[in-house]
Amino acid sequence: MSSDTAATTGSKTPRSADLHPGPGFRIRLDFPRLDAETVAAFRDFDTPEISDQLNRLYAIDSDIRCHSGAGGKLVGLACTVRSYPGDNLMVHKSLDVAQPGDVVVIAASGGRSNAVLGDIVSTKARHRGLAGFVVDGLIRDLPGIPADFPVYARGTTPMGPLHRGPGEINYPVACGGVVVNPGDVIVADDAGIVVVPRQVAHELLGRLRAQVEGNAAYLAAVERGEFSNAWVDTQLAAQGCPIDDSPVSADTW
Repeated sequence: MSSDTAATTGSKTPRSADLHPGPGFRIRLDFPRLDAETVAAFRDFDTPEISDQLNRLYAIDSDIRCHSGAGGKLVGLACTVRSYPGDNLMVHKSLDVAQPGDVVVIAASGGRSNAVLGDIVSTKARHRGLAGFVVDGLIRDLPGIPADFPVYARGTTPMGPLHRGPGEINYPVACGGVVVNPGDVIVADDAGIVVVPRQVAHELLGRLRAQVEGNAAYLAAVERGEFSNAWVDTQLAAQGCPIDDSPVSADTW
């Protein structure tokens, strides 16, 4: 007798309902951590600047936007969570795993049905000193989420989650089209969210700092109206774009 058949006769639950330890159902309690000074240094830079230096490939989908804590910058190390669609058991467990200052990044498969957290989880996280949440999915209870606690998500719903699992904590996840590893630096502001791979954080800070004076001088010149677009023509010419500068007549159109 198959397990599914057995379930219909009431003898036992189907094996397909079992949870199996290992990939898909596992937890790491910590990860290699950058020093706090390095992480905090990213507060000095806006997400577009950081994204440019990462070749525009590490910005999270802009549909994941700020729903709470607007006006402040969210910076911290990623504690990653992968949740089963419609379930938030591992989200609750992440409150015991993440350290103060961490950003909990939740890969909820972009789900558009159940929320994976709301006011209760957010309030608990705030008491634990967590920096905020980035959710590739939905949240709920928005009016009850502390106004000063940053939560980024795809949207809201009144439909809550189940609490069974499976899921993972502190393993690589895909969030908004970007792979996030535990310990990567998350930087979020009004312009969006960017992921800084942990391995390049120090070198990236060096490049960001090196361009500060040059960027400031360029912007100041633009504000005075002092700029040239000659580089645009150079780029067009290099790519062979035809430019028609012949006199325009009514017959041309």
